[in-house]
Amino acid sequence: MRRTLAPLLLSAAGLALAACEAPPSADWYQEAGADIDEGGFGNPTMQNTRLMTGEATVLQSLNTRFSREVDPMVNFAFNSASLSAEAQRTLARQATWIRQFPEVRFRVYGHTDLVGSQAYNKQLGLRRAQTVVSFLTSHGISRSRLEAVASFGETQPLIVTQQPEMRNRRTVTEVTGLVGGHPMVLNGKYAQVIFREYVASATEVPSTGGAGDGGGGPGAGGGGGEG
Repeated sequence: MRRTLAPLLLSAAGLALAACEAPPSADWYQEAGADIDEGGFGNPTMQNTRLMTGEATVLQSLNTRFSREVDPMVNFAFNSASLSAEAQRTLARQATWIRQFPEVRFRVYGHTDLVGSQAYNKQLGLRRAQTVVSFLTSHGISRSRLEAVASFGETQPLIVTQQPEMRNRRTVTEVTGLVGGHPMVLNGKYAQVIFREYVASATEVPSTGGAGDGGGGPGAGGGGGEG
């Protein structure tokens, strides 16, 4: 019996040693958090810091709320970076929302459809994002709060088709960070960014007299390739 088990035990031990000696996978050498954010050097560390301080949770909540209360996306005509009247109305509503949160930064991403070369569409997506940023800054948003302008070009279509598709010709505005040095950020009470206006809405407003009901909320302001 011992003679039978000995080779088996030696074989198992050899396999265990071989497994221990195997080189670790590529993930072993990655920065912690790399699977969460692969945006570039230092981004995983930044993401971990945001998670530990609670900032990431607040940013996610704000971004969800932003996309729920205003349309974060505007569309463009084929091979154009000009804003239609409808796009301007949407961006005016974005600007109204953004002005309520002076401690929050935003990023605008430009996209195109799949018609034309990738290089051309990359530039076209960037021009679209720049057009949106220019509109927002003209409506009272500090350029320093528009963290960056980025272009995905044709790499992230909503509708996968080689034909012209307006839904792919778009920009998307997203919450991406908090303004460094702002008092709301320095005191660490990130939740106040979300709840501040709710507290204000509960403050009693002296009556000015008169009959009838007011109403209403914030008003709306009022070699080619694709795009």
